[in-house]
Amino acid sequence: MSTLKLPLTGLEVDSVTPAVLVCGDPARATRIAACLQDAALLNEQREYRAFRGRYQGVPVTVCSHGIGAPGAAIAFEELSAAGAAHIIRVGTCGGLQENVHRGHLVIAHAAVQYTGYARETVPEGYPAVADLDLTLALRTAAAAAPQPAHLGIVMSRDNFYAGVQTPYTPSYQTMAAANVLAVEMECAALFTVGSLRRVRTAAILAVDGNVLHTGESMATYDPHRQEVQQAVDAAIDVALRALVGTVETRHAAG
Repeated sequence: MSTLKLPLTGLEVDSVTPAVLVCGDPARATRIAACLQDAALLNEQREYRAFRGRYQGVPVTVCSHGIGAPGAAIAFEELSAAGAAHIIRVGTCGGLQENVHRGHLVIAHAAVQYTGYARETVPEGYPAVADLDLTLALRTAAAAAPQPAHLGIVMSRDNFYAGVQTPYTPSYQTMAAANVLAVEMECAALFTVGSLRRVRTAAILAVDGNVLHTGESMATYDPHRQEVQQAVDAAIDVALRALVGTVETRHAAG
């Protein structure tokens, strides 16, 4: 009997470990896989590149999800269907507070839903909330990182490059006044899928600039600066330790 393959990621059902790290960039998935023992490519299809290996003896799957909520949600849905029980996103974000600088870390315990995906998936006002245990594990693990780590709310939106002002265009100034720490594109989708499918989810993000206070443009924005890449490496390390620690704790508790 043939093994069932999921249509868009190409992952086989039951091929994914309970512990999963996700990221937007397929190259970052390869970078995370290099931190695992005996890492092997599971599948690569569209923007979804998946590996399986072990970290400190615990089986871990790594999968890229691309940019934006709809495509990312497909990855989260199919990872859940293939066996994921704990998913941590390692990504990047733009700071919205004066004290959230390039090279810092942000741990998102919730996300403002500012996506078309949310409008089609859950009722208006439905909260996008991370799992408490995974989030606290990230906070604990991040205490050992050299980068400052901020815990709070992020905003997930669809546009990366601005269009014209419309009634649906989010105001970064308003979000900053509401103490939203940063803006990114996929956390709300992850947390929503987690709530709908009963999968524990969390996110840690490297700050690659501050959208209110640095005046970055298409010409000057550079997510590959050394301090950002160091923060990404720190986020990967924190996420792996938090993920494995949480899975081991739950396994020991039965």
